[in-house]
Amino acid sequence: MKIGVLALQGAFAEHIVMLQALGVETAEVRLPDQLADLDGLIIPGGESTTIGKLAVMYNFMEPLRAFAAEKGMWGTCAGMIFMAKEIGTVGTGRDQPLLGIMDIVVERNAFGRQVDSFEADLIVDGFDAPFPAVFIRAPKLVEAKGDARVIVRLEDGTAVAAQQGRWLVTSFHPELTGDGRFHEYFLKMVEDTGE
Repeated sequence: MKIGVLALQGAFAEHIVMLQALGVETAEVRLPDQLADLDGLIIPGGESTTIGKLAVMYNFMEPLRAFAAEKGMWGTCAGMIFMAKEIGTVGTGRDQPLLGIMDIVVERNAFGRQVDSFEADLIVDGFDAPFPAVFIRAPKLVEAKGDARVIVRLEDGTAVAAQQGRWLVTSFHPELTGDGRFHEYFLKMVEDTGE
């Protein structure tokens, strides 16, 4: 199995380190033709508007949509915004380029600014212990529609992760925790959809 991490901007290096620690072959993806031999792709956290604009500049949008039609894709934080079909009305960026594949509505920076970053232990179905999630200028999952389903919530009920078939999104940064269980969850999804 080979997993790529979109390396246009953001926290891609940390995902690469986590995947390599799990023994997975990885690739930093900077050009559309680098998608060809991948089994799955992670779109990292960073600045969602910048990721969108760079994806347009490097002619990534259609190749990414074609890839997602057949393979697994996971968006963390900014990657979740980029994968969403719809951004809510709070905040700016409503004109930013979106991949627009996942049937979710997200709210940018819904938990506040950088100084409002926080950690929370999440109860995740199938995990034997709480997951230590890191939220940095995190988006909120406002709504999951159609086949998309919420898979993780904060204690107050706020949705922070969802899955739709072979696609996964998280508002938090699993790559910053030293805990590989969300990466393993994604790898299992990729394996299951590749059969």
